[in-house]
Amino acid sequence: MRTPLCDAFGIEHPIFAFTPSEHVAAAVSRAGGLGVLGCVRFNDTEELERTLSWLDDNTDGKPYGVDIVMPMKIPTEGTSADLSSYIPEEHRRFVDETLLKLGVPPLPEGEGREGVLGWLHSVARSHLDVALQHRPVLIANALGSPPVDVIEKCHEHGIKVAALAGAAKHALSHVANGVDIIVAQGYEAGGHTGEIASMVLTPDIVDAVGPDVPVLGAGGIGSGRQVAASLALGAQGVWTGSIWLGTEEYRNLASNEGWETAFTRATSSDTVRTRIYTGKPARLLKTKWTEAWAEEGAPQPLPMPLQNLLVAEAHNRINASHNPDVISMPVGQIVGRMNEVRPVADVMADLVAEFDDTVARLGKL
Repeated sequence: MRTPLCDAFGIEHPIFAFTPSEHVAAAVSRAGGLGVLGCVRFNDTEELERTLSWLDDNTDGKPYGVDIVMPMKIPTEGTSADLSSYIPEEHRRFVDETLLKLGVPPLPEGEGREGVLGWLHSVARSHLDVALQHRPVLIANALGSPPVDVIEKCHEHGIKVAALAGAAKHALSHVANGVDIIVAQGYEAGGHTGEIASMVLTPDIVDAVGPDVPVLGAGGIGSGRQVAASLALGAQGVWTGSIWLGTEEYRNLASNEGWETAFTRATSSDTVRTRIYTGKPARLLKTKWTEAWAEEGAPQPLPMPLQNLLVAEAHNRINASHNPDVISMPVGQIVGRMNEVRPVADVMADLVAEFDDTVARLGKL
């Protein structure tokens, strides 16, 4: 399993792993892939600074990347308090009544009431500034092309830029803006995702951008067979996310029995694509919380970043309740294969071994 991206990044396997956990990211990099730390959870740049310093020291000198959330068009935004004034009272009332109906207890006084500010453009820029003081080899942007000045700044530091795309036209726009690597994010993926399945999307984007622009296949990848399929479609590597939620190292970030029960019992049919998490279409685990937003009379989700500010405390309360029936978690359709919690090294080893077996089997046809 070796492609030109392995030489470009100094990695053994073209397996890129998005994760909000520095422990997972480090373990993936140590195992020969490229761990990519999701930065959206960091409200405090000092905490991000400490986390990236930890990554510098715990990857055995291996490369890693970071993922930010930055729209290309710079919005006019105030503080989180200013933005919260745009949230209708109807929406606040719906959230409160839904939590009460679902039996979700309140948090202790003073805990978990701040929204995730990483969705704000200004905060994402501060994440970039911190990252550039460390040694990432890749900056990925979850919302497509970052502003051109951000791409240029990354290039000045010798860092490549990746951007997610859900359609060929988006990929072409990213390349025109200077993006180096396209992540073809199929409909099956967890989190933000478009409407085209990976089987169609990956070759569409590969053909559109041409042979000089590397493409990573994303969405529905949790086995070596699926890695082989993505490379067969023209990708030079894969972008994975959901499968790392089911690792022992992830428990360092979120030791939550509710989460683990929810995803280990789920099937591939137990997800839903909805705007209730961030304001943009994202795939989540289907639970009583997502079903409540789909009921007649429920308000329409607000645009990003207002929806996230609206539900931030609710998500904190839901997660603290450890109730798998209401848990709110982004996860892809691959959740149906996440039936046990294992070490990152074991997951990586299985991906590589099954890829080799698949290629050998196909070679005999």
